[in-house]
Amino acid sequence: MADTVARDMVARVPKPDPCSSRWRATLGRSIRLLVEFRYEQPDPARFYTALAEDSVGQLGHYIDLNGQTMLDVGGGPGYFRSAFESAGTTYFALDADVGELAGLGEISARTVIGSGMQLPFGDGSLDICYSSNVLEHVPDPWLMAEEMMRVTRSGGTVFISYTTWFGPWGGHETAPWHYLGGARARRRYRRLHGHEPKNRFGESLFPVTVAAGLEWARTQTGAEVLELTPRYNPSWSRWLLRIPILREVVTWNLVIVLRKK
Repeated sequence: MADTVARDMVARVPKPDPCSSRWRATLGRSIRLLVEFRYEQPDPARFYTALAEDSVGQLGHYIDLNGQTMLDVGGGPGYFRSAFESAGTTYFALDADVGELAGLGEISARTVIGSGMQLPFGDGSLDICYSSNVLEHVPDPWLMAEEMMRVTRSGGTVFISYTTWFGPWGGHETAPWHYLGGARARRRYRRLHGHEPKNRFGESLFPVTVAAGLEWARTQTGAEVLELTPRYNPSWSRWLLRIPILREVVTWNLVIVLRKK
């Protein structure tokens, strides 16, 4: 029954106005991102700069970014800051890890240390609340999603993107061994490399599924769902979200876009 409801919900989500932006979720764009992904470890500046620029285009597909005040939950060292500020936003970043925030040198202005599950912002204080690949790193992901909703003003935009557990990159640096269990993959990585992975299963990495995201989007009552889509895939692959099991493997990363009521 839940899967039937989820399929119906995905089918009913209105598509963005195709004339609203030049950004397109094409096959060529997916291939470019896949090529850049190879540099995530050896050249993170190259990869995250490309991803940030694509993210500006994707978010700009739903809202005019110029003049908007936004919070990036889990903003990291600053690649996204540069891209979003260039698009005209007043950009705030939040991260729980000072080391992540200082990755490019000094910590930038409008940067906050805190928890995504208890955002230090007032109710309805932001035009946009954005998060890229953070939800899977908190123990209560849907509490974080609710917090993002809380701090967004009525009519504002919430954009949540997270790495799905059963996708090829679900275990992050322990992949693909996470398919045999997250704890086992973590132990294997420790034996092989002599140290813990950066993303430690059960501490800083948690299994978040596509089904869980669809269910939360269906049951939350504070916003209109604008989009449910695989982040990196071509737009024509969106129908895969309607197929249980298959969607968990091929989605890789789920995007939930909401307009606060």
